Amino acid sequence: MNVHWITFEDAISEVRYGTKLEELKKAVTGRTHNFKFDVITRYIHNAIMVDLLPNTTYYYQVGGDGVWSKTYTFKTLPFDKTDYSLRICIFGDLGVENGISLEYLAEAAQNNEFDLIIDVGDFAYDLHTNDGQIGDIFMNQMEPIASKVPFMVVAGNHEDDGKNFSHYVNRFNMPNDPFGDSQVYSFNAGPIHFVAISTEYYGFFYEYGPQSVIRQYFWLENHLKEYQRTLRQERPWLITFQHRPFYCSNSNNFECHSFENTLITKGYQDMPGLEKLFIENGVDMGFWGHQHSYERFFPISYRRVYNLTENPYHNAPAPTYVITGAAGCHTKHAYFDQNPVPGSAARYVDYGYSVLHVHNRTHLYMEQISVERQKKVIDEFWISKDENTFPSIERAQQHMAINFPEYVEPTSCNVKDPRCRFNRQRRNLFNKGQK
Repeated sequence: MNVHWITFEDAISEVRYGTKLEELKKAVTGRTHNFKFDVITRYIHNAIMVDLLPNTTYYYQVGGDGVWSKTYTFKTLPFDKTDYSLRICIFGDLGVENGISLEYLAEAAQNNEFDLIIDVGDFAYDLHTNDGQIGDIFMNQMEPIASKVPFMVVAGNHEDDGKNFSHYVNRFNMPNDPFGDSQVYSFNAGPIHFVAISTEYYGFFYEYGPQSVIRQYFWLENHLKEYQRTLRQERPWLITFQHRPFYCSNSNNFECHSFENTLITKGYQDMPGLEKLFIENGVDMGFWGHQHSYERFFPISYRRVYNLTENPYHNAPAPTYVITGAAGCHTKHAYFDQNPVPGSAARYVDYGYSVLHVHNRTHLYMEQISVERQKKVIDEFWISKDENTFPSIERAQQHMAINFPEYVEPTSCNVKDPRCRFNRQRRNLFNKGQK
């Protein structure tokens, strides 16, 4: 179990821990590095508790040199097996201002309602604001949650701080990370193989270049092939989480019906898109944020919707996507188009979060919780499949589907369009060269 914390003075990184509150007999020494964004210097500490037993409650403190934090606690997953039930909380776009879901999440975490938490990006608004002091407030607010339940994250567009996501990279440390920036990685939990994917490599290619897009694509291609070969039978659910969605129905057309979506799904110039890998490798579910709302989709493959059977979520031939970006932040509710995209099955603007109940190898149950309605379940559905049945191109070809309307490429540039930003930068460089 990885523990990550920050101090404002240099200090030793140590964690002591044990299975009894008064007997923290085990200890590990971690590593420390300093991080200076503007004026404030922060010392980033990281240590890994080892030799943990499955399905066991542990107590721990961080500190060193006789100065220790209060005692925290967590419970390990039953990682000695793969077919066990899980309760996974998933949300995104949670800010310091108007972070309305925060108190509900903290209470639920302290009441042991979650086994795992996934944040699909856009933290604090923003981690780097006021030389990172907004990020400090946010992380302190998250402490009752992240100190008790494994907290997995992926970067959103608001994590870009002009220095290649430096606050995000320094504040988080995710496992099995091939590139050292916690933007793309994988892990297992019960019958699920999770993959975190960066849509921000695409969104900021004009700033940092296309190399990260291409590097991630080939890593993901090889990783999913290896998963199919070695892990799919053992962990049959393949679930991804990322920030900017493939599809959405919100009324801000520059994000839901624009180049931003085709950039990520299909690619641009030498940058390959992601949807092909999702379809070819049988992704079961994808979770997203970015839109400050909740939207559930029927299974979709290449702008074709598979919702013509009695139960579209049983043995689905294509991935099921969920947008869960309604945790609460400084912006108003994100409203929807009067005419949603063909695959949209449910849409809510309520502030809240998602909970995925993993029952076993063949059944998942998901619910959307509205904190505006005192934790009322406002949407729920089951995803189920027979053993050894996965989404695939071949199975999709055997099912009838509804086509999206033909995509029309926007002719005008929007200020948030990555392609237009890229072209503007090239024009500016050309003009400077002519002076």
